[in-house]
Amino acid sequence: MLCIETELEEDGRWLAEVPALPGAMTYGATAVEARSKATSLALHAIAERVEQGEALPCELAGLFQIA
Repeated sequence: MLCIETELEEDGRWLAEVPALPGAMTYGATAVEARSKATSLALHAIAERVEQGEALPCELAGLFQIA
């Protein structure tokens, strides 16, 4: 499972990031919006890694099983 961390910035925007995926960081007007954007960004990053044959974060070990 991937963790999404949120933080309220001084300017009132919410920052959300997925530490296991470097660069998966977004802003939103609310915490919910920021988390939603971070989730979407994380899914895109995971898909890109799969397409490129790159390793997934260890937090996702066992997500896929070859049958």
